[in-house]
Amino acid sequence: MKKINLSVYEPAVQNIDKILDILGKEYPSSTHTSLNFKNALQLLVATILSAQSTDKLVNKITPILFEKYKNVEDFAKVTLAELEEDIKPTGFYHNKAKSIKGCAEMIIKDFNSKIPNNIEDLTKLPGVGRKTANVVLANVYGKQAIIVDTHVQRISQRLGLTANKDPDKIEQDLMKIVPMNKWSVFSHQIIAHGRAVCDAKKPKCNICKLLPYCRFGQESLTI
Repeated sequence: MKKINLSVYEPAVQNIDKILDILGKEYPSSTHTSLNFKNALQLLVATILSAQSTDKLVNKITPILFEKYKNVEDFAKVTLAELEEDIKPTGFYHNKAKSIKGCAEMIIKDFNSKIPNNIEDLTKLPGVGRKTANVVLANVYGKQAIIVDTHVQRISQRLGLTANKDPDKIEQDLMKIVPMNKWSVFSHQIIAHGRAVCDAKKPKCNICKLLPYCRFGQESLTI
């Protein structure tokens, strides 16, 4: 895979409405996270577990996990060793267990056992960055949020919607380009596009409907 020449690509920026329209037609059902959850706590935990893992794998683990841990108190009182064993298949389980238990303890202590509903408080929780916070805000509280996971980062760079590599800066760039009422759906549909077409190593540029507005695809097919 050729190196991405990061730069802003005016055709992509100027045609963001057309890009949104294409994404909407290609992925009409991709308007929310693919992680399974029933409440804010479950989504928070599932999103933490999804780091360096896949939603598919996390969804296999969480039914048993959430049957055992039903509330923040359950996560707070469990030993790290036991929690690590329960989430081990998702990888990086030492750090994930520490974050989940730490989140539960802080939610009990500082937020009256309720999951915060704003970015400022969510990102105070151990191991919770803006991506995880925005997943919760968009999918539980119905707030508009740009969710910069690896797919959104990769594709926004390839399209030329951002010249940044830092996820927080990419989020800020996309917030200026994508209409606010489309932030959440844009994020989920770009993620779907990353899984279906714009693969990290073998993107299917020749069948990509976004090709007319994609710098990376245009360059790839002319090499």
